[in-house]
This record gives sequence, structure tokens and C-alpha cells, in this order.
Amino acid sequence: MSVTPRRSPYGRVGAAPEGDPAVLAAAATDAVLADLGSGLHRGVVVDSPPGAGKSTLVVRAAAELAAGGERLMIVAQTNNQVDDLLVRLAEDHPRLSVGRLSATGYRLPPALVGTAVVNAEKAEGLDGCAVVVATAAKWALVQDRRWPWAIVDEAYQMRSDALLLVARLFDRALFVGDPGQLDPFATVDTSRWHGLTYDPSQSAVVVLRRHNPDLPVHRLPVSWRLPASAAPLVSEAFYPYTPFRSGTGPGERVLRFEDAREHDAYDEAVDVAAASGWGLLELPARFTAAADEEAVRAVATLAARLLTRGGTSFGERTPDGVPLDASRLAIGVSHREQRSRVESALRALGAADVVVDTANRLQGREFDVTVVLHPLSGRRDATEFHLETGRLCVLASRHRHACLMVARAGIPELLDAHPSAEPVHLGVPVTFPDGWEANQAVLSKLAEHRVLARS
Repeated sequence: MSVTPRRSPYGRVGAAPEGDPAVLAAAATDAVLADLGSGLHRGVVVDSPPGAGKSTLVVRAAAELAAGGERLMIVAQTNNQVDDLLVRLAEDHPRLSVGRLSATGYRLPPALVGTAVVNAEKAEGLDGCAVVVATAAKWALVQDRRWPWAIVDEAYQMRSDALLLVARLFDRALFVGDPGQLDPFATVDTSRWHGLTYDPSQSAVVVLRRHNPDLPVHRLPVSWRLPASAAPLVSEAFYPYTPFRSGTGPGERVLRFEDAREHDAYDEAVDVAAASGWGLLELPARFTAAADEEAVRAVATLAARLLTRGGTSFGERTPDGVPLDASRLAIGVSHREQRSRVESALRALGAADVVVDTANRLQGREFDVTVVLHPLSGRRDATEFHLETGRLCVLASRHRHACLMVARAGIPELLDAHPSAEPVHLGVPVTFPDGWEANQAVLSKLAEHRVLARS
């Protein structure tokens, strides 16, 4: 039972845009800002592939609106996203008056101390700020203020009910997000809302567009994160109808390692990934629990080997090269139990500083190299959770240089043996691509860079 190359399930759906990536990206951004400033629409939607510059667009749009005398609110989904945006605003526009609406006891992170960013627990304390940033949950508590403009960052991570709670605070809005990432989740049974146009469990953008079909939708055509080795696969597998390209070309990013000492499967996987940008360390086929101890050890050992091999990454940002240390490496898993076990294995190997997290929490982050435990590795069935397209998309699109995946053999056969049994609901938009197609496209590519784990 092994991964065998298969033809892409999409055929030639769309071609990536051609031309100078900087020119393509600038033209797309200019079009967004022109629509935003025209006053013809109450909302503008921007779909963005991984690493296409969502934050750059948000910061630029905020600065231009503020320069025109407009007051605006920015809605983010997590406190980390809020802090990241504030750092970008303070760095790029140090004279811009920016406020942070926060919870009791919050303290500005060190990167914001000494900047013009003002922190307050009440909206009235930030009335003098041109831009105010907070999470959607915090904005929902504001009662007596209103802004002419809002920017909703990571809008596809926001549930529609969360948008409903804050929509009363602004007149016009820019919605920016990645439609290929994980859908927002709910902790309650959502079946009662299936088929309803206002289904609160769907993303804010999906419901917004169903009720406002005339809203302009723009797409950013270039990923500045994904290398030339990764962008074609991620575009084809997860964005077949809205293709994009890499901001760099073949050979512009290089990953080098010192000579191998062990000459085992781990060294071979590292060398394969350094040369091609992809690597698959394939374990023998076997049905296992989610916390597969052999797979956990393989993931941790592979990450530790990346560090001990003395890697150096070269690219357009780092032409002189930077060492591949633990801050530039991450491990992606599907379950919290897997995360805990991988962290334990890393401590035993002396590599405890490597970031380990689930796909949900890795969204929006970027690293030079990632090691991924495939969601379907060792499973007897293909459940909706493990097949969710956004989960694999997140795991396969966090890297700037290389992604190494660990998986047990037999996943293509598992997919063939478990066709979809999920009910089809009338009125629910069909999602493309589905998990079967996306997984087969990714596995077909990884099969070209497979290394068999030796027991």
C-alpha cells in the first residue's frame, strides 16, 4: 500500500497569472483601493491565497482612509492578530494615531511600547484615534459608538453571527481573508440552520455575499510566502478556480544543509526536501489511533534532524543566508493530543523550542520549513474533520522554503474506499474543491518526493 502518482482531478481549470509578480500584485491592490474609495459600494471583498499580503493590504487601506480624514475600526479574530496588525501599523506609519481596544489587564507587548499606539478598555478612551483595532468579541461589547469605515481582517475565519453583532458599528467595510483556509467552527449542533441564507455557522463572507451578490470581489494574484516549488500545487489543489503564482521564481530561494552523518531515511528526506521543496517520509501501512507513537517519533526526529544538519536558507529577503534555527521551523498536526505527544518527543530530543500546533492555530503564521503529520495517516476511515480541505491547505502552505510530510502508506486507497457519506442539504453552497480531490492532488505531488522509512 503506497502512494502512486495520479493525474490531477481538476484538469486545466485555470492558469496562474503571468507577468511581473510585483506589477500584478500592485495592480490588484490599486483596484481594491479604487473600489474602496469610490463610495459606490457598502462593502468590498478581497480573496487572498496564503501569504499574498493580506496584512500589507489592510495596513495600506487603513493608512489611506485615515489620511483622507476618515475614522475607521479594524476587526480581527484573535488577540495575536490584533497585536500583529498594531505592530505593522506602528512600523509602517509611526505618526498615525492608533488605538487598541482591549480587555481588563491587557498590556501592550514589548514591540509596541514607546510607539504611538494607545491602549484602552473602553471605546470612549480612544475617541482621538484615527484607527481603532480590536477583536470581534471585544467590538461586540461596544454600544455607543459608530465608525464610517471598518476593515474586517481574516474575514473567512469569522462566523456570520459574529459579523451580525458588530455590523451596527460601521457604514462601509473592506473584508479581507483567505477562502481556502479552515472554516469557522461552532461548539453546538448547527444542523438546524442548514440551508438558511443566514446560517450563523457559515463564514461572514459567505453569508454576506449571499445577501449582497453585487458586492465587488477582488483576488490577490501572488503569494509572497510560498516558493515557486509550492505555489503551483497549492493553487491547483485548493484554489483551482482562482489560481495564483509565487512571487519568486525557481532557484530564487535555496535551502542548504551540512553533509549527512547518519545516512538514514531522515537524512534522505531532508536532502530531498532541500532540493525540491517537498518531501514525504512514508511509514508502513497500519491502522492506528490519532496519537500514533511511531508517527509522533518520526515527526519529532525529522524536525530535530533538520536542526542538527545545520541548515541555512537563502532568499530575496536574506541573500547572505540565515541559519535554520527553531524559530524558523514548525510542526503541524490535526489534534491537540498529537501536539502534546510531539512536544514531549521533542523535549527528549533536545528540540523543545520548535513550534508545534494544530492547523487551526497555525493559520496566518509562516516559517522557513514545516514538518506535517498528514491528517489521514493511519486512519481506518475518512471523516469530515480529517478530510476538511482547509485543514490540509493550512498545513501545506505555511512554508517559505520546504514542507516535509509524514504519513503512513495507503491514504489513496483509503480515499477510494470511503466515498463521501455526508448528507447533502438543499440551499447549502457546494464547496470546491472537496477533500478527496485536494488530497489526491497533494499526494500525487508528494509521491515524486517519497522516502520510505526503514524500520
